[in-house]
Amino acid sequence: MSNLSASRQHRAVIYARVSTNHQTVENQLLELRQTAQRMGWHIVAELTDNGISGAKGRSDRPSFDRLFQMVQRREIDVVMAWSIDRLGRSIQDLTSFMTEVQAMGIDLYIHQQAINTATPAGRMVFGIFSALGEYERELIRERINAGLARARAQGKKLGRPSNVNPSVIISVRLLREKGHSIHTIAKQLRIGVGTTHKILAAA
Repeated sequence: MSNLSASRQHRAVIYARVSTNHQTVENQLLELRQTAQRMGWHIVAELTDNGISGAKGRSDRPSFDRLFQMVQRREIDVVMAWSIDRLGRSIQDLTSFMTEVQAMGIDLYIHQQAINTATPAGRMVFGIFSALGEYERELIRERINAGLARARAQGKKLGRPSNVNPSVIISVRLLREKGHSIHTIAKQLRIGVGTTHKILAAA
C-alpha cells in the first residue's frame, strides 16, 4: 500500500451511491470532499451511481465500473467512499474489490467505518474482510455440495449433456440469493445471461 499523508498530494476518486431516486448523494460527497481537503488529497473524479442497489454487479453500475477501470489503470492513489455498503452488499464482492485495490497499490478510505488502509488499523480491518470473504465462499461451496447430494439422492443425473445441469441450476440460485447480479452469475458459471434468467424464472 502507498503511504497516504498530507505532505504529498495524492490523486483521490470519490465514489458515492444511493439505492433510490428519492435519495441524494450530496451529503456523501460533501463529507468526503472535506476529508480530502483535510488530508491534502487532490480529487480527480467524483463518480456516482443514482438509484442503483448495492446488490447489483459491476456491469449494472456504470460509475462503479469506471472506478474499477481507474483502479486497474492505476490512475489514482486512493479510493474514497462514505460507507462500506456504498461499495457493495456482498462480502465476497467487497473483498474482491478491496483485493483488486490492494493489488494495484491503491489505498481505500471509508468514512463511516473510519477505515484507511494506509494505516496499520486499516490494514487489519482489510484482513478481517478477506477472512470473511473466504468464509462466505466456503459456505456457498457447502450449500452447493449439499444440493448436489440431495439431487443424487432423488435419482437425478448430474452428468453434463449440456452446460446446464443440476449443479449449475443450484449454483445460479444460491449465488442469486447472495445478491450477485445476473451478469456476474452468468460469467462466473460460464452460461448465457438468457439461460441464467430462465433458471431463475423456473425457480
